[in-house]
Amino acid sequence: MSEQQRADARRNYARVLAVAEQEVATHGAGASLEQIARIAKVGSATVRRHFPTRHALLEAVSRKRIEVLCDRAHNLTGTGDSRTALLDWLTDVVTYCVHARGLAVALAYDAAGSDPVDGNSCSAALEEAGNPLLRSAIEDGAVAQGVAVADLIAVIVGIALATEHHPDPVTRAKQLFELSVAGVSPHSQPAAQ
Repeated sequence: MSEQQRADARRNYARVLAVAEQEVATHGAGASLEQIARIAKVGSATVRRHFPTRHALLEAVSRKRIEVLCDRAHNLTGTGDSRTALLDWLTDVVTYCVHARGLAVALAYDAAGSDPVDGNSCSAALEEAGNPLLRSAIEDGAVAQGVAVADLIAVIVGIALATEHHPDPVTRAKQLFELSVAGVSPHSQPAAQ
């Protein structure tokens, strides 16, 4: 491939990604790939060459948000109360998933849409970033043994998808997240055996 062809491919990628970000923000994870191609003024084959699956497109659209969430996890690691640090980060993940249309779907497990070699890169990046926070909370006895960041992301994805069409998705998602953290048993009741 000549240098001119590579430069054209990079420009097409950037243009398609910019349009995809706008379309996903407007229409969510179901944004039309054909519409993205039309607006970007490229063929649908160009879109599919850069993003072979819808999931690959959603991961690319979500990459900057994932980086911000990973940076946030790194900044919270080792600061103050481990439970508070973990919950602050998870609350940020919930908030991003509700505000950033398509992010919850990008984080969701999708065997057909994920890269067969790397799996779900967005979820993997969050898991890696959140592991030190979770490990500290487990070591401090603030979180039960056996909980994994992947479990927490799955709960958040479910909440974000369940509240997507709610009249006030942010408030409802935060309520459901707080419920999942607190549990459904009153504090005076012994845990179920």
